[in-house]
Amino acid sequence: MNMIAPAATSTTPNGTTRPLVRIVIVGHVDHGKSTLVGRLLFETGSLAEGKLEMLKAVSARRGMSFEWSFLLDALQTERDQGITIDTTQISFRTRSRDVVLIDAPGHAEFLRNMITGASQADGAVLIIDALEGVRDQTRRHGYLLHLLGIKQVAVVINKMDRVDFSAARFKAISDEISAHLIGLGLTPSAVIPISARDGDGVAVTTPRIQWYGGPTVVEALDALEPARPLERLALRLPVQAIYKFDDRRIVAGRIESGSLAAGDEIVIMPAGKIARIRTVEAWPVTPVKGRQTAGRSVGITLDRELFIERGDVIAHVESAPRDTRRIHARIFWLHDKPLTTGASILLRLGTRETRASVVAIEKAVDPGELSSIETKSIARNHVGEIDIALGQPLAADPHADNPRTGRLVIEVNGRIAGGGLVLSVDTGQRAVPVDIVPVESALRPEERSARYRHGGAVVWLTGLPGSGKSTLARALERRLFGNGGSPILLDGDTLRAGLNADLGFSAADRSENIRRLAEVANHLARNGHIVIVAAVSPSIADRAAARRIAATAFREVYVSTPAAVCESRDPKGHYAKARAGALQAFTGISGDYQPPADAELTIDTSTRSVSEATDEIERMLTRTGILFDEPVDLAANI
Repeated sequence: MNMIAPAATSTTPNGTTRPLVRIVIVGHVDHGKSTLVGRLLFETGSLAEGKLEMLKAVSARRGMSFEWSFLLDALQTERDQGITIDTTQISFRTRSRDVVLIDAPGHAEFLRNMITGASQADGAVLIIDALEGVRDQTRRHGYLLHLLGIKQVAVVINKMDRVDFSAARFKAISDEISAHLIGLGLTPSAVIPISARDGDGVAVTTPRIQWYGGPTVVEALDALEPARPLERLALRLPVQAIYKFDDRRIVAGRIESGSLAAGDEIVIMPAGKIARIRTVEAWPVTPVKGRQTAGRSVGITLDRELFIERGDVIAHVESAPRDTRRIHARIFWLHDKPLTTGASILLRLGTRETRASVVAIEKAVDPGELSSIETKSIARNHVGEIDIALGQPLAADPHADNPRTGRLVIEVNGRIAGGGLVLSVDTGQRAVPVDIVPVESALRPEERSARYRHGGAVVWLTGLPGSGKSTLARALERRLFGNGGSPILLDGDTLRAGLNADLGFSAADRSENIRRLAEVANHLARNGHIVIVAAVSPSIADRAAARRIAATAFREVYVSTPAAVCESRDPKGHYAKARAGALQAFTGISGDYQPPADAELTIDTSTRSVSEATDEIERMLTRTGILFDEPVDLAANI
């Protein structure tokens, strides 16, 4: 979804400019998208000389009837299967516009490709088979266009020849799809009856649709407005790489929006470091003169040495993006496994990649249904709004402010699992009073990582009293320290004797106890330490709140030792059945403990030794990216 986009105007040979509009064409498989595109190329005179005749001859040699879609389906696989499996971009010209038409696949298996295509579009054409009518996939495509922020939609009802050009059938489909789109905030600019195969309604209104008084497809495309030119938006230059050349450090990337020139004062986000552009470099001429605009790949040098890394965003000081660790987004989910609260994901926004976790899910609905029943997870091909906690801060814009830096992609296990729009940033974070100015550590997290060979983490050990949490926590602390790490133990009972001594054991006080534990642990984890929390924390809701606070640093270990074993142990590892029973009665935990359903690790201390259990926790921390197999080379990032 981070593809090169041309400027909003194109230059003709005589130096004049024409508006450029990017339009995605979507619809259910076999509703005729590729046929319509092929017909548009023919009707607008955009085919290369001899192309049509060549394809007709090839079709004849294969014993196949010629199809207009053959102009577009260049892959042999597509011709054999009869479906489009990739996103193809085709350029042609109308009377007053240059059009880039993006043919996106309609089959449910290829929605990933469609997201890539539709993410670049200024408008859309939604195509519907007149005989089949509005399908679930049609509704999903409407949701997807809404998801990607596309506001201009022309609806084409194709294959009218299959319903004898019935005006009544056309009106029924038009009313149904218009109501659906209007409900999404997408009022169709036109609903057009056509036969793409025969040409009715594509470029001319033929006698067979004389009852229709609206525009043809070409006229409807001609009326769509191009997006606001990217060069008129605020400067956004996501950093792709930093090169050392001679005695210069060149910061390279593509200008996604706005413009820049030597002498501009800029800020590097999310760190907020300010510098001035010394030179603008470009191959083969270096340095280049004049202002460089959106769509150009450039390199810049600065007037001072700053630590910059891939994924940073360069902007002008007066119009910088927000730096945030929280994002609220609307996404379309594509993965087989539903997205749930607490899920760990890889988020890509611009050139930045970061681990992230889902801290809340709202408005999850099936776009194939007209009902608005909300769920707490997002199933495959469903839409939802989510709050995302980021493993590291990044610079982001709401999509409404800047579409180039307001779109994100979610990956799971190396595959695109979803995509969507940034609706807002910093959602869910408590406001800081204006007279409080948080002070960050003088040390960067990567500096600590380079020394300790691990990232910051909150290892939250939960389980019944007597399960062995504190014993394991102490063993893990000793193991990590012995390996050169920086572990810190936070035992629930220890903090109740000090920081949390004012709290009782009501439900509200227990929740506050967990919140304080999580806040302290998160602060330490953000400064590079591995914080080992040993706390019964019986409530799933309280532990979920702790996970939201610590976000991607949170690793839950469920010490699942059976209750019968726990009752024979003192909660600190000694055998004293009487004290275990007394503690349960005092806290109200007995019978109320809610085991985790999705902990990162589950350990039964009655079946393995402390050393074996500690080994398992170490392996989990390595597998989830906290412990590093190799030392971090901090200098490699400079």
